This record gives sequence, structure tokens and C-alpha cells, in this order.
Amino acid sequence: MRNEVRRLRTEQGWTQVQFAEVLGVSRQTVNALETGKYDPSLPLAFRISHLFSIPLETIFFPGEHDSPPTGGKR
Repeated sequence: MRNEVRRLRTEQGWTQVQFAEVLGVSRQTVNALETGKYDPSLPLAFRISHLFSIPLETIFFPGEHDSPPTGGKR
């Protein structure tokens, strides 16, 4: 999944450490999130969305290797 977390964080003037403290995660988690090595849990994604006051889908969106969901078997 791709995201706009780094851009949003830097626009606020926050370091990774400051951002991590606000979210209650480690700086390493913020770094992994920003570099696309980590997809956040839904609760963390909602905290990030709430912090920036913008919708989830504005921050997080499918990457080139993410496939759209398929219908389940009935």
C-alpha cells in the first residue's frame, strides 16, 4: 500500500520521533510506514487520519502490486 504519511508529517514540521510519540508507536514503525515496508493496522490508520483530519483514502491507497478485492465464494 502506498501512502502520503511522510509528506503530511513534514508539512506539519514534525520529526519521525515527534510523530511516533503522538501516535503511540516507535520511530521505526513510522519509518517503515513511510517507506512502504509496513501497512498500518486499521486502528493506527484511523489515528493517522484523525490526526491530519483527512479521510483514510486520501492518505492510503493501493500500490502497484496490490490487487483489488475479489468476491467471496458463496
